[in-house]
Amino acid sequence: GNNVSHSQVKTRRRWNPNIQRVKTLVAGASKRQNVCTSCLKAGKVTR
Repeated sequence: GNNVSHSQVKTRRRWNPNIQRVKTLVAGASKRQNVCTSCLKAGKVTR
C-alpha cells in the first residue's frame, strides 16, 4: 500500500473507487449519477 518514488521515498497510497458518470433510472425518471463500477457490476443500480 505504498507509492514509491524514483528516490525510493515511500508514502501511503489511497485506494480510490472507480467512479463513472452514468444515466440511471430513479423513480421511473432518467437521472445522471456518479456510480462506482463495482456497484454497476453487482447490479445495485439500474441503468
